[in-house]
Amino acid sequence: MAFIEGCKHSLEISIPVADVEAETGRVVESIQKRAKLPGFRPGKAPVSIIRKQFAADIRQQVLEKLVPRFFDKELKQEELRMVGDPTVTDVHFHEGEPLHFKAEFEVAPEIEMKEYRGLTVPYSEPSAGEADIDERVAQLREQKANFANVDPRPLERGDFAVISLESVGGTDGEPVKQEEMTLHLGDESTLPAFSENLTGLSPGEEKNFDVAYPENYDSEKLAGKTVSFHAVVKGIRRKELPELNDEFAKDLGDFRDLGELREAIRKSIYAERERDAQQKAKNALVESLVDLHEFPVPEVFIERQVRTRVEQSLRGMAAQGLDVSKLKLDWAKVMKDEQERGRAVREVKASLLLSKVSERESIHAMRDEVDREVERIARQQREPVAAVKIRFEKDGTLGRIASHIQTEKTLNFLFEHATKIAEEPAAAPAEGV
Repeated sequence: MAFIEGCKHSLEISIPVADVEAETGRVVESIQKRAKLPGFRPGKAPVSIIRKQFAADIRQQVLEKLVPRFFDKELKQEELRMVGDPTVTDVHFHEGEPLHFKAEFEVAPEIEMKEYRGLTVPYSEPSAGEADIDERVAQLREQKANFANVDPRPLERGDFAVISLESVGGTDGEPVKQEEMTLHLGDESTLPAFSENLTGLSPGEEKNFDVAYPENYDSEKLAGKTVSFHAVVKGIRRKELPELNDEFAKDLGDFRDLGELREAIRKSIYAERERDAQQKAKNALVESLVDLHEFPVPEVFIERQVRTRVEQSLRGMAAQGLDVSKLKLDWAKVMKDEQERGRAVREVKASLLLSKVSERESIHAMRDEVDREVERIARQQREPVAAVKIRFEKDGTLGRIASHIQTEKTLNFLFEHATKIAEEPAAAPAEGV
């Protein structure tokens, strides 16, 4: 065995003449039984003719039978854990001689684990104060707000103007047209041009005006353009927030009074912040774990991770409505991108190290944990649990669920055994001179 570099190894293997001749005989016999040659009944053509007529097929089949068999045998003898597929070169295959070939391949890296318990990580217990609860209650009131019609009068800032709107210039193709839309005048969600031009108009009045849209506007049809509109005011509405009392709390759910609602909100905010803070700490622990260990990563793992990252990005783009089929990716160039490779290497190292930790600490996904997750997904998709489980067993999703649960449990283990230190407060911005 020869070590090349990193995780790359090579083996030069020689197969004895006796094994080559025995396998060749079996291949010739198999072809002879099926061969249809002029002048001979099926299976009766002489071996000499079979060897001559089907020389290329015989050679290919013998190689396909012997090379994997002896390569696997050598791997076991050398106790090597190959990843990916080998590259076979320097094949020496001549009648009456041993079969020689060279195989280059990658093996899983040997990782010498450092101490992973007690890693230091910044972490502070979250809190949920009265101001946080007030803000969440205000959001709930907004969601439960009603809109009442207001007697005709000139529009004012703060009003909700009901208008019909149609573009009369500045756009390509079909005009922008809405028979009825509501705009909150003066609100940050409303473009200033609308608030300025509609203020002072009364129901029944109309006006033409221009609106300059920013370059980063959501609609591609309007982004960066100045559009002329014709607007007609159809009405005025006033937002009415529900009164903040015990009845409001009861309407939102199984709460006896406002105090119970506020306590539920406090617990919800705390849980959200705790989850976010712990996730941030776990990410930092993984980074520390990777920094602590130096070992080579097989190229096949790097390329697989780069491809996974890019395909995830493409799926995200497709979900946003982009036609990714028009993108012509140069995969060779992508695979050589240093930034992509750097991220992929760290992600692969993190995965391998977490697997090592889970192995050492006997952390596994229990069957009931996997079943609960399958049941959750089945409820979400409104499908029978049994049908979802069968599908997941076939497409490999069940294994991925188990792997995800194992990883989460391993991260929880690292977090529980970490040394938490208070997070440094954010630096105050420097004052100008």
